[in-house]
Amino acid sequence: MRLLRRNLVVIAGLGTLAYLVLPNIVVMVFSFNQPKGRFNYSWQHFSLAAWKDPCGAADLCGSLSLSLRIAAWATLGATVLGTMIAFALVRYRFRARGAVNSLIFLPMAMPEVVMAASLLTLFLNLGARLGFWTVLIAHIMFCLSFVVTAVKARVMSMDPRLEEAARDLYAGPVQTFVRVTLPIAAPGIAAGALLAFALSFDDFIITNFNAGSTVTFPMYVWGSAQRGTPVQINVIGTAMFALAVALVVVGQLVGNRRRKSATAR
Repeated sequence: MRLLRRNLVVIAGLGTLAYLVLPNIVVMVFSFNQPKGRFNYSWQHFSLAAWKDPCGAADLCGSLSLSLRIAAWATLGATVLGTMIAFALVRYRFRARGAVNSLIFLPMAMPEVVMAASLLTLFLNLGARLGFWTVLIAHIMFCLSFVVTAVKARVMSMDPRLEEAARDLYAGPVQTFVRVTLPIAAPGIAAGALLAFALSFDDFIITNFNAGSTVTFPMYVWGSAQRGTPVQINVIGTAMFALAVALVVVGQLVGNRRRKSATAR
């Protein structure tokens, strides 16, 4: 009992991590399954067939490519707009600043189905044709709040004396921003961009309302679940999970190396 009390936090953390990772492990295991029939819900026998032909399921790679393109453009748009909004809210005083600050967080608090229905109503009233562009606009809109939150937290923690020192050394506004402000704010911007990409790629509710005949990867997975989930879906999910873990590990290693270099100096 003494050992348990001493390591209770570690045990709870490992248990929570196992709970979070378990669905990904199931997806990984069933990516090597060779099902009998349409549904990949029970283990039959080991096979690499799906890994050898990840685009074997009809229209799967087309929907995956579409989701990646939408997520990339939505990330770019939300990151640029969100970064500018975050700097404006932190660095400047203007009328209705408090109201803008509150409205920015509204999409995070609002249920997705309400936002999806509202956006659909807006697009229909404007006479817009539902498809790629309506989905992209909708994704930028709901990703914007998350980018602003991440960048704003980073900008608020910045030491303004560093920028003052750069100006004292005769650096212009652009040079100060590029060489001092932007590198310091870069971790927050990167975090917001990664979060926006993940949210955009993963979204189903808002996309389903505003996509028209366009089929993204989450919509393809949902449709496939009605008539039989191909093993290739598990292959794509496993590959993306492995890529995300690799990016996190690389980021941690690079950060540790930089901290060690800064300490050595």
